[in-house]
Amino acid sequence: MSISIISVFFIALLTRDILATSAGYGHDTAPTATIDSGSVVGQTTSIPGGKIPINKYLGVPFAAPPVRFEPPMRPTPWSEPFDASEYGPACIQQFPYQPSPSRDQVIAWFNTPPPPAGESEDCLNVNIYAPATPGKKPVMFWIYGGSLQFGANSLPNYDGSSIAANQDVVVVTVNYRTNVFGFPGSPLLPNAAENLGQHRWLDQHFALDWVQRNIHAFGGDPKQVVIFGESAGAASVDALVTSYTHDPPFSGAIMESGQATFFATNANATAPWNTMVLALNCSAASDVLACVRAVSATTIKSVIEHGNIVFRPVKDNITYVAHPWAARKQGNIAPVPILIGNNANEGRIFTVGFNTTQEYLAAFLPNMPQSFYDAVLAEYPIGSPGISNEFEQESAIDTDYRFQCAASNVANASIQAGFPTWRYFFNASFANTQFFSDAGVYHSSEIQEIFGTYPRGGVTTKQETLSAYMQKAWAAFANHPKAGPGWVQIPNIGVLGSPGHGLEYNIPESTLDRRCHLYQSIYEALYS
Repeated sequence: MSISIISVFFIALLTRDILATSAGYGHDTAPTATIDSGSVVGQTTSIPGGKIPINKYLGVPFAAPPVRFEPPMRPTPWSEPFDASEYGPACIQQFPYQPSPSRDQVIAWFNTPPPPAGESEDCLNVNIYAPATPGKKPVMFWIYGGSLQFGANSLPNYDGSSIAANQDVVVVTVNYRTNVFGFPGSPLLPNAAENLGQHRWLDQHFALDWVQRNIHAFGGDPKQVVIFGESAGAASVDALVTSYTHDPPFSGAIMESGQATFFATNANATAPWNTMVLALNCSAASDVLACVRAVSATTIKSVIEHGNIVFRPVKDNITYVAHPWAARKQGNIAPVPILIGNNANEGRIFTVGFNTTQEYLAAFLPNMPQSFYDAVLAEYPIGSPGISNEFEQESAIDTDYRFQCAASNVANASIQAGFPTWRYFFNASFANTQFFSDAGVYHSSEIQEIFGTYPRGGVTTKQETLSAYMQKAWAAFANHPKAGPGWVQIPNIGVLGSPGHGLEYNIPESTLDRRCHLYQSIYEALYS
């Protein structure tokens, strides 16, 4: 399998159609909520096995149709009731260009549909899954991953129906702009407009502000909002935590397999923009920004995909602080409890295409002295437990370096600053969620367990009970963040679903993080 299609397999995983979870919903009534933009009409449904019925409101605009490269604005109030029975469009997606095999071919292998309502620049909408019972409910606000290049709140894996129906919480899933539409990095834009997709006053914060103003209409408690996300979504959560120092619009934060404290940014922040402008024939325009704004979104999407032009957040010290590790260690962040963790085999979907471990090291840990490479290889010898070949060797290195040890740093800096902090380690794999041979406990594989959106075909009792346990733990954290998910704070780690153990057992950090010393100097050089 070529490394060029790894991201596409990840996309296919995230967007896989899980018919078993959507089949069997009953449609009984049409609930109505009144928000500051007008009335919203949803649908009441009951899911198979759900404890209570839920009200679903899909595709609700939290902002006006955005002006390209401009911050979001409040929507114009609507005079007629808004029909919230179907998903709204996804934001413009950027996928790696795949000449052979094509992206469409790979997606077809998994019988994967595109986002249900397609793609559009008019994509700033939220989905609300709310228990159809009275009372103020905790709110779980989900931010999707996708390398900040793609993702949508309408993907089947992110259906919040099961959590809402079984845990009596309100689930909100948000769309935010990604790739150049969310992170243009243009020197022609003011600092505050660089990270449109993320954080304060921009898409994600705008949606959080919408929740504060409106979630009561859906039975949610604006004082009990926990933000959670996976991969780039977890990085977004971390950036929100570290950029809010006072009065955050959330009471807790969950980071699944990602963080922003050690997140790669472009060395030359404006280089992707300049490359794209040149490819769009706008370099010589008298008004470059106007020229780019006049180009169709379809053309821009094609140019950045075919050119593999990657846009990343800019450290503007407004939405994304320059030194998040220092801010966290000093306690100069949002004063909220943290739950952070990772999966046992994060690296497997990222290292599938490498022929040798040396090839992986040159790509992900370049320009290091040979003594460093020798020390790393000595700590991950082939023949040791879980490492029978070079694929498993490079996967173990990637899992530690980019996920587990980074999470350890974030967790320990948070608790040292006085914020209650818990860690988890997800270590369960199931045949019905494996999407290539030896995927193992891969990056993102916990999502279907937490949302309860795993395929019902081939399901095991352990998968069902683990999913219920993890839902309960995440919801417990949302209900009482300071009390945690149900296990002891660090230096303890709650291990979830490990073979031969119960649903959760506990180990000291020193057991899991025994190789993290190898990468500490790299982290410190990044954000000292």
